[in-house]
Amino acid sequence: MTSLTGTAMRLMVFVGESDVWHHRPLSSEIVHRAHKAGLAGASVFRGVEGYGASSLIHTARLLSLSEDLPVCIVIVDAAEPIRAFLPQLDELVGEGLAILDEVEVVRYVGREAAR
Repeated sequence: MTSLTGTAMRLMVFVGESDVWHHRPLSSEIVHRAHKAGLAGASVFRGVEGYGASSLIHTARLLSLSEDLPVCIVIVDAAEPIRAFLPQLDELVGEGLAILDEVEVVRYVGREAAR
């Protein structure tokens, strides 16, 4: 099991729910590539409302027909593996926002693997 404590990096990637990579949801492709790269963890969060560079507001309100809600992929690991992963984002993300910030990991404990 990987140990991750102390100073780390958080990579947050904001894209649209309808963004795809070769007929697969872009968020799923990013998570699977992060896993393949051996990064400590990745999660996808679906927003209920937001806007980005296009200035179009996307919302999940009942009367709205928006099908492109904001999605945020959060990946946390040490700085070196996160920075090594960035070129893959350049390949995958045509429209969106990626940010890095330093974080302090206070607890990182996984479940025991199924036997």
